[in-house]
Amino acid sequence: MTSIAANMSAPIVQLAHAAFSVNRCPNCVSWSRTGILACATCHSIALYDPQKNVVISTLNGHTGRVNCVHWVQKNDCSAETELVSGGSDKKVIIWAIEKNKCEQPVAAEGHTEVVNAVHAVYTQRSENELLIVSAASDCTVRLWLRRNVKTECLQTLSFGKGFVLDVCISFLPGSLVPVLACGADDSRIHLYVLQNEQFEKTQVLHGHEDWIRGVEWAVTGQNLFLASCAQDCLIRIWKIFRKTAKENSKTEDENSIKLKENIFKVKEKDTETSYAVTLETVLTGHENSIYAVHWQPSFSRDGSIVQPMSLLSASMDKTMILWEPDEESGVWLEQVRVGEVGGNTLGFLGCQFSPDKSMILAHAFHGALHLWSRAPNKQNEWIPMVIISGHFDSVQDMRWDPDGQFVITVSADQTTRLFGPWKKKGQSHEDTNLPEGATVPALGLSNKAVFHGEILIQSTQEEGKYNSVSEQYSQPNFQPLNLTEPPTEDHLLQNTLWPEVQKLYGHGYEIFAVACNSAKTVIASACKASKREHAAIILWSTTSWKQLQSLSYHNLTVTQMAFSPDDEFLLVVSRDRNWSLWKKQEGIPEQTEPTFTLYASTDKNSCVHSRIIWACDWTPDSKYFVTGSRDKKVIVWGDCSLPSMNEEKSSALIRPCSSLLDTGDSITAVSVSQVLALDGSYIIAVGLDCGIIQLYKWKHSGTVNDWLKCLAMDQSLLSHTLTVKQLCWRSCLGRAGHDDRDNGDWIQLASCGADHCVKIFDVYRKAL
Repeated sequence: MTSIAANMSAPIVQLAHAAFSVNRCPNCVSWSRTGILACATCHSIALYDPQKNVVISTLNGHTGRVNCVHWVQKNDCSAETELVSGGSDKKVIIWAIEKNKCEQPVAAEGHTEVVNAVHAVYTQRSENELLIVSAASDCTVRLWLRRNVKTECLQTLSFGKGFVLDVCISFLPGSLVPVLACGADDSRIHLYVLQNEQFEKTQVLHGHEDWIRGVEWAVTGQNLFLASCAQDCLIRIWKIFRKTAKENSKTEDENSIKLKENIFKVKEKDTETSYAVTLETVLTGHENSIYAVHWQPSFSRDGSIVQPMSLLSASMDKTMILWEPDEESGVWLEQVRVGEVGGNTLGFLGCQFSPDKSMILAHAFHGALHLWSRAPNKQNEWIPMVIISGHFDSVQDMRWDPDGQFVITVSADQTTRLFGPWKKKGQSHEDTNLPEGATVPALGLSNKAVFHGEILIQSTQEEGKYNSVSEQYSQPNFQPLNLTEPPTEDHLLQNTLWPEVQKLYGHGYEIFAVACNSAKTVIASACKASKREHAAIILWSTTSWKQLQSLSYHNLTVTQMAFSPDDEFLLVVSRDRNWSLWKKQEGIPEQTEPTFTLYASTDKNSCVHSRIIWACDWTPDSKYFVTGSRDKKVIVWGDCSLPSMNEEKSSALIRPCSSLLDTGDSITAVSVSQVLALDGSYIIAVGLDCGIIQLYKWKHSGTVNDWLKCLAMDQSLLSHTLTVKQLCWRSCLGRAGHDDRDNGDWIQLASCGADHCVKIFDVYRKAL
C-alpha cells in the first residue's frame, strides 16, 4: 500500500457540519467573553460559535464523560484563554486555548471517583498561577495550584459521607485572601478561607432545605455576593462585607429589627479583619428543583470592573428566569421568564449569559440547547434562536436519502433525526394527500396521523362522548407552522412527529440490521441471535407489508446487510465471521415479488476474516463488495458480474480481489463512494473503533500495492472520539445545500459514532 499527500489550496477534507448535544450534567456549558461556547459532549469538549452556528474545534483528552467545564475569568475581564474541565475519568484538565486550539493540556490527577464540579481563579500575584478547586463523588474537594505548566494538589477537604455538588472560589472584598463556597447534599453551604496556606472552614450557611445544586460568587465594590440554588425550589443571595472597628464596637438597639450577621475574622499578613455574612434575599418563582444560578459576567469600564446585578436561574420546571433588583426599592424581581413548551421532556440543568447579556442559554436534561436573544428595541422580550442540536446517546446508523438532500440518523436515545441544509429562499412543496403531523394518544403505542381538516378538539356539545379511553385526555397536539428559519428544539419535539404507517412482526429479538433495495420494494431485516433459527433474515414487501421470504444461513447475529446498486444481490455479514451473498431469481412464472437464493458464501473452512465482520458495502457498478472486520482487515471480493450456474461454482468465483488491507485497528464501518475518483479508482472510507476515519482508493490491478491511502482523519475536529458506527457517502456529486451538483470537485461523506456526534465532510475529489 502506498500513500499520497496533496499540497493544494483546498484541503482534502473539511468539516461541513457537526451535530451534538451536551451531556446530562448541570455544569457542562460555559460561555466565554469571545462569544465561544465550551460544551461538554460525551468524552470531548466542543468549542461552538453560536453567532456563526459552527463548531470551531473539539478538545480531546478525557477518557470518560466530561461532567463540567469552566472558562477561567481574567482579573481585568479580558478574553479568556484557559478552560478547566472535569470528567468521569477522575481527572481535572487545564486547557490553554490559543486560536481556538489547545496544544498541551495539563492534567491534575488525584480524585478516586467522578469529578462533578470545577472552578478556578487566577491569583492576584500573577496569571501564571491558577488556583483550581474540584469536587468529586469521592466525598472530597481538592484544591490545586498550577504554576506555569506544573500542577500540584495543595489540599484535600473531606466531607465524610457527604457529597459536594458545586464549588466556586473568589477573593474576600478588598483582600487577596481566597474564599471557597461548597454547596453540599446536607442542605448547607460550607465557606472556607485561606489561612496559613491552608483552607479553613469559617462559616456554614443554613437555610436551604434540600440538596444545594449551584453556588456562584459576584464581586461588587466592597461587597461579595453569593447566589445559591437548591432542590427546595428556592434561590438565596448572601452578602459578605467587611466590618470596621467602629461597627464592631457599636451596640445594637434592642428594639431594632435586623437580619442576623455571622461574623468571622481573617488574618492577612500582620492585620486581622472582620467580615460579616448575612442573607440578602430569597427568590421564589420556580416550581421544581433549581439546578443552576449564574451572574451576568462582569466587564471593564473606565479602568474599573463593573458587576451587573443580574442573575439567571434554570430549573427542572422547564423555565429559566432572569432576576434583577428594582432600582427604587432594591427588591429582587423576576424580569423575564422563558422556557420549553410541549414534548415529553424534563427541565433545564444549566444556564448561561452571553458576554453582553444580549442572549441567554439553557441546556436541558436530554442535552438540547435552547437560545434566546433580546428583541431589538424591546427590553423584556426575548426571541428563540437557532442553535446546534443532536443526539444525546450513541448514534447507531445513518443514511443519505437517494437524492442527497438530507441525512437521517437513529440513536440509542430512541430518537430519529433528519438533518438537511437550510435555504432561506427555498421553495416549499406540498402534497394534500400527506398527513400534516401526528399525535400520541395517552394510552396508545402508535403515532396517530392527523390530516388537514380534521378537528382535533371536540366541541363543548360533544364533551362526554368518547370513542376510546385515550380520547378523554387532552394531548399537546402539534401546531402546523410556516417556518422562516430552522426549527427550534421545541418545534422539533412537538410539531415534527411522523405518523406511524406499519409495524412489522416476525423477529424473536431486537432488530440489529435493516436494508432496503434501490427500487424501494423490498426491506430486509435481521435481529440479535445466538442460534441459527433466530439469525434468519426476513424480506418484507413495501406494498403489502407482508413477509416475502426468510433467508437462513448464519449462526449468529447478522451485523449488516446491503443490496447491490442494481438490486441483483443481497450481501449479508455476521458475527460468525462469514458473509453470504443472495441472488435475485428471474423468470419465475406467476410471481411478482422477487425471490432470493443463496449464490455464494464463506464457511469456517473458507473464511478469510478471523474476527467478527462488522461492515460491508458495494461498489457502484455492483461488481465488487467490501468487508471490514474486527481483525483490522479490509477485503474486496468479486467479480459478481461473472456468470455462474450454481452455488458451488459461484462461491469459487467470488474470491478476494484485493490484497489484505491492515488498518491498524478494529474496523467498524465501511462505505464505498458512488462517485469514482478522477483516475477511475473506487473511493473507500473506513471507520475504526478508535474513532479515526481513513480514506483509500482501490483499483483492481492484481498487484500487492493496490490500496492507496489518501487521508487519515485523526485531527480532533474531524475524527470521532469513540467508535465510528456508520459511514455513508452522498450518492451524487456536489455538496448538499450548494448549487454545485454539476461541479465534480466535491463529494460528501457522513459519519456517526458512539460519541453522540453526526458529522458531514466535504471531500475535495481532485486531491484524492
